[in-house]
Amino acid sequence: MENKYPQKTGIDTVLKTAFGYWSSTLKFQVIFSLLYLSILFMVYYFFASKYGIISQLEEASELISDFSAYNAELMKISKSQEWYHMTLIIIGTLVFLFPLNIGVFLIFRKLDLKEPLELSDLFIGYRGINFFKYISFYLFWFVIYTYTAPTVILGIIWVLITLFSAPLMFFMDKRFFETMELNFKVLKSNLLEILVCVLVGFLFKYSGILLCGVGFLLTFPFMNAIIYTLYQKYFKEVD
Repeated sequence: MENKYPQKTGIDTVLKTAFGYWSSTLKFQVIFSLLYLSILFMVYYFFASKYGIISQLEEASELISDFSAYNAELMKISKSQEWYHMTLIIIGTLVFLFPLNIGVFLIFRKLDLKEPLELSDLFIGYRGINFFKYISFYLFWFVIYTYTAPTVILGIIWVLITLFSAPLMFFMDKRFFETMELNFKVLKSNLLEILVCVLVGFLFKYSGILLCGVGFLLTFPFMNAIIYTLYQKYFKEVD
């Protein structure tokens, strides 16, 4: 099957199209956010309580008037075994939740095809071998990101050369390293447009925090709309 969606041109058109995908599926965006954030928070709260991290942070907060002492206490907590174990659990939770993003891509595609949207679409990434494929990809992605992010530049490069990996794996059944090559080819000729769109998507994603935090449930998944719109523009699917 060939992807015959019209090729969109211009940054403004990409952003308008992405906003259209997002605004047309707000119910699913909220459900995505509620599932993702509530599971992440519950896991954090349970294990932070179990390992005594919350009580340690509360004790450290009493030193906040003395910044050097407060910072030293936080460093001490971050080097503890309890913090290390909790960090691994949080990473595992993030990896487990990643396939929800695949469900959002499917919802956008069904919107294009004018097919009825179902709640079960959100969980397509958890079905069969898909689950292991996507969590393996994200675990590898996350490990590399943790090492490159502190350098800033390398972190940005890593994000960009893997930006379309998930939709390429899902819609075109590409292997991860194949997707990196395809990402790079697109970046070479469209870097400025991609950078601007990703930056706007990032800012809009976190803008919901300003609306008493509640708006974050709406804006949190917005980056998926940016990625999907750019994917539709740059890649042609042929079976």
